[in-house]
Amino acid sequence: MKSSKRFEFLEHTADAYIVAYGTTLEEAFENAALATFEVMTDTSKIAQTIEDSVEVEAHDEQALLYTWLEQLLINFETKGNLYSDFKISKIEKTPEGFKLKAKIRGEPYNPAKHPQKVGVKAVTYHLMEINRKPNNASVKFILDI
Repeated sequence: MKSSKRFEFLEHTADAYIVAYGTTLEEAFENAALATFEVMTDTSKIAQTIEDSVEVEAHDEQALLYTWLEQLLINFETKGNLYSDFKISKIEKTPEGFKLKAKIRGEPYNPAKHPQKVGVKAVTYHLMEINRKPNNASVKFILDI
């Protein structure tokens, strides 16, 4: 069952401070991705006409969140695609740290269809938190805008 509140924007003086929720860590990461694109545009206007695969690895869960969101921003910058549907098949512990595999769906950016909000320059580690409890996970992070 999906959490009713997917994410919210927290108060921050200059950047986008976000907390994303889920019943699992995977769902919280998916909602963090959705929030990232919501900073950029109205994600309800993004059709899911293309699908890309994403695999990222990192030494710990915070680095995995950072690398996941950074890869999505790289996809936007290099492919010109906006995304609104994120399905993480798994986050697994490996001997080197953690690995994430996902399918992401969206469409090419079209300025006539996708209202531009704010450009996201980068993901940061500042104030990053990952909290897990049984049947509940949340991630907090800041996007440099």
